[in-house]
Amino acid sequence: ISHPASRRISHPASRRIRQLSLDVSAPPRRGGKRKGAGRKPQHGKAGVAHRARPALASRYPVHVTLKVVQDLPNLRNMTCYRAIERVLFEACAGDGFRVVHFSVQGTHIHLLCEAQGARALSRGMQGLSIRLARALNKALGRVGRVFADRYHGRILRTPREVRGCLQYILNNT
Repeated sequence: ISHPASRRISHPASRRIRQLSLDVSAPPRRGGKRKGAGRKPQHGKAGVAHRARPALASRYPVHVTLKVVQDLPNLRNMTCYRAIERVLFEACAGDGFRVVHFSVQGTHIHLLCEAQGARALSRGMQGLSIRLARALNKALGRVGRVFADRYHGRILRTPREVRGCLQYILNNT
């Protein structure tokens, strides 16, 4: 006797199993290298890339550029220039790092530095950047960030490159 409310029970072997497909054409949503990934630059333009810097031998000088933020006044005014000059003369000779020549521009500073190696250059530039930032902030009566980006360094491997850099730094008025 069959009751109208009873259901028919099917045997598991009689069910059809359908395999699901994996759609490989859809782009991944997270993880991995992809176009447009990563933190975007704060002010619209990317600066110095966060890649490993090249190895540095002590016989090569380095041309370093430090770019300041836009809201700072011209670095060539007397207040800023004197603060920068004082810091550079104090820090011109440190442990394994020294500033040989410098040129102050309106929005950036050029330095010709010598270092015993990449680590000495890195440490010297960190200390110098901190000293410069503190001196400029104190001279201008402000607080906050002074340098727009990491320092840009170019190793000068030939006498011709060193001569060209010296001409650029000393004659850039």
